[in-house]
Amino acid sequence: MDLRTTYLGLTLHSPLVVGACASLTENIDHLRQMEDAGAAAVVLHSLFEEQLRQDRLELHHHLTHGTDSFAEALSYFPESDLFPMGPEQYLDHIHQAKILIDIPVIASLNGSTLGGWTDYAKQIEEAGADALELNIYAVPTEMAITGAEIEQTYIDIVHAVTSTVNIPVAVKLSPFFSNLAHMAKRLTDAGVNALVLFNRFYQPDIDLESLEVTPNLLLSTPQEIRLPLRWIAILYGTVPLDLAATSGMHSAADILKMMMVGANATMLVSALLRYGIDYLHTLERQLCQWLEDHEYESIQQLQGSMSQINCPDPSAFERIQYVEALQTFHPPELMPISAYPS
Repeated sequence: MDLRTTYLGLTLHSPLVVGACASLTENIDHLRQMEDAGAAAVVLHSLFEEQLRQDRLELHHHLTHGTDSFAEALSYFPESDLFPMGPEQYLDHIHQAKILIDIPVIASLNGSTLGGWTDYAKQIEEAGADALELNIYAVPTEMAITGAEIEQTYIDIVHAVTSTVNIPVAVKLSPFFSNLAHMAKRLTDAGVNALVLFNRFYQPDIDLESLEVTPNLLLSTPQEIRLPLRWIAILYGTVPLDLAATSGMHSAADILKMMMVGANATMLVSALLRYGIDYLHTLERQLCQWLEDHEYESIQQLQGSMSQINCPDPSAFERIQYVEALQTFHPPELMPISAYPS
């Protein structure tokens, strides 16, 4: 069965791409295992803007130590154990990955402001990365900043990178834009080659014993495919961009649905953390079996067949779907109060 697809100008032997995750991609042996298990490409874990800022601060400290600097300044550095792999090690990791595996290696930069971190994209290209994924992650809280200003920051960051590198660039977006379709058009004009939909915003929690705000990373669930599925369906064929789906892909059925609405690639993280890297074998086998059972010769035959521009009822992806969902939902019989846990 032909599972080939194209993403970021790269020919992939299937849509099964390992998404950015330090637990999966920091270990070079894991990358080889992913390739053997059937991964079509890997997105390396992100290099953070904070890491590059820390690297420059530490260099400045060592260059000025003993003159008018103060050791206390080091307390402003981010905790070094948050970033076990520094910028130079990250470049070496790309180089080693390109030597050891034959599938495409996509690097990842994570930041939120326009600055020197975007200059690092050129070094990533020189290290041998086949493409670059920009993960622009921020939680705006300043009341004076408008939505238009936030969007312009995205465009400025993207333009700073695309004007510097020759490798393809993808942008991993959140869904929190007033008009995502308009933002996709602006990113196209800024030189982006693909969108990755969607970034997951990890929410903090509170430890009731220590009374501290703590991180709380929850793996995705299959229900989360609905949001990227809808927007990939809407954007397919309307902007000249490749579309990658991320969040919620846990089964071959999830992957098939994403390809039907127009995805070029599907990125897996939580499923591999739950079931192991070899789960890629299972997914590939199940994809082939479904396509064979339904008399497809290739996965490209179904790509985009259920997108908004091709499906029998295009309005199903817009407001009418919201109305119908509310009108047709029938709640289960409610439990009596006595059945609730005390």
